[in-house]
Amino acid sequence: MKILLEAMRVKAWTKSFFVFAALIFGKVWSLRALEETTLAALGFGLIASTIYLVNDSVDRRKDRLHPEKRTRPIASGRLSVRKAVIAAAVLATGTLVTAWIFAPMLALVYSVYLVKQLAYSFGLKNIVILDCILIALGFVLRALAGVAVLYDSGELITLSPWLVICTFFLASLLAFAKRRHELISMGSDAIEHRQNLKDYSVPLLDQVIGISAAASILGYSIYTVSDRTAEFVSPYLWVTIPFVAYGVFRYLFIVYSMGLGGSPDKILRKDTPLKVNILLWVATVVAVLTTNPAG
Repeated sequence: MKILLEAMRVKAWTKSFFVFAALIFGKVWSLRALEETTLAALGFGLIASTIYLVNDSVDRRKDRLHPEKRTRPIASGRLSVRKAVIAAAVLATGTLVTAWIFAPMLALVYSVYLVKQLAYSFGLKNIVILDCILIALGFVLRALAGVAVLYDSGELITLSPWLVICTFFLASLLAFAKRRHELISMGSDAIEHRQNLKDYSVPLLDQVIGISAAASILGYSIYTVSDRTAEFVSPYLWVTIPFVAYGVFRYLFIVYSMGLGGSPDKILRKDTPLKVNILLWVATVVAVLTTNPAG
């Protein structure tokens, strides 16, 4: 079981934090909403683990060329492909059936994510640029899952397009930074590990990373000062912009000065300044929404 949990990459479930965006910015603050959103985030983690098991099974031979991925349970042979596929099928079936029974809209988001990621695992990941776009859309779907589960419970809320745009470009930054790290760290083995790395170049990735970083900060800034946010969320949310800017700049520092970026969830868990900044951002957002309610 320990090996299976490792293969499921439970630590990567931190990405499900995006599911809580609708709860926080939609100001649906009730115990029931918190419980349902938490369950939705847990379900998304299980669906993501399904994809990890499938993708690692498909890429096991290529992962053996990677300095870090070679130690993963499937690539190292500690977990057989047969057991991984069976576990993936059980996780996907159990999560989707439960969701379709109790939260159909959430189940639809899960299903779209699952189909998208399976298409990614079995071919689309080899298409340059599109591979990172699909990864970014996965984060957008996480945010939409938070909306869907609240919709299923009777809460009719929407996420601002600007917040969705911010999420998309922030995730794009993480995805392209990961490709950059792979290209630089693996050297001549890079193409053997990931086919489309032959089409990437460091200068190209540097430009796309810069664009994504700027767009994520700009998207969030416009969201905080928009008339819709001022009316329905808070007219003072703009005070949280420095935290978002610092977070993006800190990540760029980690990518360019520390030579990291290959595992965003690991960076989030281990980089203390980044963790403190996120906690301060969350605390400030809650304080602003609580003490200066819109409307």
